[in-house]
Amino acid sequence: MTAPTQAPAEAPHTNAHIDPAAQVANAGFVPVQTRSERPRSYDPEDFGAPTGREVNWKHTPVAQLKPLFETASGQGVTYTVSHEQYFTSGLPFGTAPRGEFFVPEDVVSAVAWQGSAEAKHLSIPADEEVADPIVVQIDGVGGRADDHLVIEAGRHSVATVVLRHSGTAQYAQNLEIIVRDGAKLTLVSVQEWQDDAIHAAAHQARVDRDAEFTHFVVSFGGGIVRVNPNVELAGTGSHGYLYGLSFADAGQHLESQVYLHHKGAHTTGDVLYKGALKGASAHSVWIGDVLIGPDAVGTDSYEANRNLVLTEGARADSIPNLEIETGDIAGAGHASATGRFDDEQLFYLQARGITEEEARRLVVLGFLTEVVQRIRIPSLQQELLAAIDAELAGVSA
Repeated sequence: MTAPTQAPAEAPHTNAHIDPAAQVANAGFVPVQTRSERPRSYDPEDFGAPTGREVNWKHTPVAQLKPLFETASGQGVTYTVSHEQYFTSGLPFGTAPRGEFFVPEDVVSAVAWQGSAEAKHLSIPADEEVADPIVVQIDGVGGRADDHLVIEAGRHSVATVVLRHSGTAQYAQNLEIIVRDGAKLTLVSVQEWQDDAIHAAAHQARVDRDAEFTHFVVSFGGGIVRVNPNVELAGTGSHGYLYGLSFADAGQHLESQVYLHHKGAHTTGDVLYKGALKGASAHSVWIGDVLIGPDAVGTDSYEANRNLVLTEGARADSIPNLEIETGDIAGAGHASATGRFDDEQLFYLQARGITEEEARRLVVLGFLTEVVQRIRIPSLQQELLAAIDAELAGVSA
């Protein structure tokens, strides 16, 4: 394989968000903060093992992810695909479309790249419309696994892909997604792992001219789940919709670092992540970065994160960032909010004869249903609403 072009160990600083603590620790040095400036490489050694002080790791339990910093010795997951005619497993290094867009942003992603000698390929032919969702069931069987999956939507194709993760594993996963001109692709990644599972994933997508990509991250199960989407709206008139839903229990860490790059002109982006948390040490992390590049004139973009903390001891970290490099945009904004139950809503419901327990249930369901309803798969919608009900069992003030 031809050696890939690699970013320098430290990218030159531009107009980045400043970390005063890091400056104090290393006076005179401003660390890379913005997502667009971070080093990228296929070689894990170029990143080294994280310490937890790096901007992209400081909210993550690094010590517990240590098994993912080295290449897997076995295959800890199995695959079942509903539409096998679209699925193959033979993309070695240097074979297109593998590597057409994807370059790892951290050590786990680089490890997954090197550990996947034969990447998997899910390809939707040009002009084909797939009526039913293509379901890829990924079952953990108790070991370490590295994985690289290329999902390619051909020109003017239409498809929905659902990735379902269950069982237990120590799983490093790369998704390379290419949405070609005029295509419409929806991807739903559902994490239903057992409590001891570790899952760190990098989802990188390029959306070409007049194409549309809708991306969902749904995280309920797993001890540590870190799913980081990176979507580039490369083509003129492309659209990107990034949605997330999570419910963190006691001891769980659920994380998403979202990057939406408006590169082409007249692109549209919408980011909405919602989460609920209950139980001691339940922890969620959402970091949202939107970059509107110098050529992205006419862009319309908005990102928001909302979190509902249901019990004492739960914590939600929420950090939105917005960079704009052109003055000719249709609109851009971001928002973040984390809070507890709205006492007025509870009072309103209880005043109409609804018990406090049922009132709390209705408030949470109403809060999270906004994301559930955007998943246009009725059976999955019903399943997620039932899962939320199950999570709410036993929640008290």
